Amino acid sequence: MQRPHLYFTAIPETLIYSMLPPQEFGKYLSIGSQKLKSNQSIFFEVDPEFTSQYFPLEQGLARCRPHADGSTRRSTYVSVYRVLEHIPVSALGSLFLTTRVGLTLELTRGDYHGDQDDRLYMFQELAPVFPKVASSLGPLGFARHVTDPTQPVSMPRIAFADLRLEGLARDPAGASADNLPYSGIPHIRETLSSLKRSPEKRTRIINRDIRQDIHFPLVEGGFYVGDQTDFAFYPMPEEDVLRRENTSWWNSASRTATL
Repeated sequence: MQRPHLYFTAIPETLIYSMLPPQEFGKYLSIGSQKLKSNQSIFFEVDPEFTSQYFPLEQGLARCRPHADGSTRRSTYVSVYRVLEHIPVSALGSLFLTTRVGLTLELTRGDYHGDQDDRLYMFQELAPVFPKVASSLGPLGFARHVTDPTQPVSMPRIAFADLRLEGLARDPAGASADNLPYSGIPHIRETLSSLKRSPEKRTRIINRDIRQDIHFPLVEGGFYVGDQTDFAFYPMPEEDVLRRENTSWWNSASRTATL
């Protein structure tokens, strides 16, 4: 029997063994076996050789076997708490984005060429917390900053995406936001502008909304996972590439307007 896959899901934060390959697993997470639900899914495949003193991996692996009738076991939960902090960045493989209708896009790691210091960012945190945050730091700097244990508040590791700001990235007060379908544009403008007025403040919360979904077409550079020593970048393909090579996924993702 083929070894089950080990997946880390970001929304919600869980560690799961599954006999399903990524495309089928994403569909199962998003719409279930009877298509009675409709959720987005963001998950990583974890190195099958990953070992841990924290997670009961051997117990989970032993339970991830076909059902008595021979049918595939779709999920065996290993952990639902403090998952990301106990998985090193080096153990994370491909990232998968599944739309509400169960279509999955695979993103692989890319080379990160450094932060741009002359612009502002808006990050959607995914795990272990999920506010929307404005920052004068680029993705690498942001990851290092929020996982710095010398800060008054920090976390061991973080997964997040950067969202489109267009002209607001450099001129939050005056640039047009006509092409940005976010709610609360005046609040976004003011939060970004406050970073320019107070450069010593590197991050500010835009939204503490408890929603854990994300409008995939609004992801600008891509997705990131980082801590004090390691950093992974999963670049988001350009829109024209997605339209041409992943048409069904793009059309589905574009209809998922959760802003």
